[in-house]
Amino acid sequence: MQRIIEILKQRGYTEYESKAYLALIQNGDVTAYQISKDSGIPRARIYDVLNSLVEKGIVSKQEATDKVRYQALPVEVFLQKTATSWQHEFTQLSDTLKELEEKKQQEKPTVLHLQEEEAILSYCRTLIGQAKEKILISMWDDVYELLRPVLEEAAKKVTVHGITLHVENGLPTVDRHRATYFTEKPTASRWFIVSVDSTHMIYGPSLKERPLAFYTDDPIHIRLLEDYIWHDVLVNRLVHRSQDTLEEWVKEQRAAFFLQGY
Repeated sequence: MQRIIEILKQRGYTEYESKAYLALIQNGDVTAYQISKDSGIPRARIYDVLNSLVEKGIVSKQEATDKVRYQALPVEVFLQKTATSWQHEFTQLSDTLKELEEKKQQEKPTVLHLQEEEAILSYCRTLIGQAKEKILISMWDDVYELLRPVLEEAAKKVTVHGITLHVENGLPTVDRHRATYFTEKPTASRWFIVSVDSTHMIYGPSLKERPLAFYTDDPIHIRLLEDYIWHDVLVNRLVHRSQDTLEEWVKEQRAAFFLQGY
């Protein structure tokens, strides 16, 4: 019952108002004295509390010749009134916050440091669900599987392109990365990138390795990483198309570029 009182307090009712309302629901048509007795509200306060509930429109007051009696409106009426009020407040909150966020975004590009796996995934799902034209991805199977449902749903409305590693039965519009010496190394770095409409992006390491990611609407970040995805897709397609054995050549060239042995 205390949890219900706390919820009512969050909706703007005082503790005494919450206790009085709950007592009224359980008692029906009763006097202020009875509500004071059942709720534990001091008799010196009970009339003010009940009159406040009457003014808020959730309790009715009947004045008889001998006693004044009070009765809670049906619970369904109270719930509908609360839902309507909350919806109005939510709409105001949503409109204001979005307006402030949009104003901030217009001022300068944003780069946010995100932490905690579920927060990162929720951010990705939100952006993917808001896509209007296209989604570009680069990711390994671990993150892909966590985002598979929302990606498949988004693919019904917008274009989804990119590349995945170790993903089985992925979206047909997304390239599957070939297995290479570097991708199969136990120490291979696993990254993910999600770019939505070339205006919003989240990227970071595998969430299994480290629950860390970055969000940005900075066009420079987005252009660089979208180009990274495209070049990965392009090299993958060229190797598949070539009649020559390019894999060893790519391996040698990569090692030389990064000054690595292999």
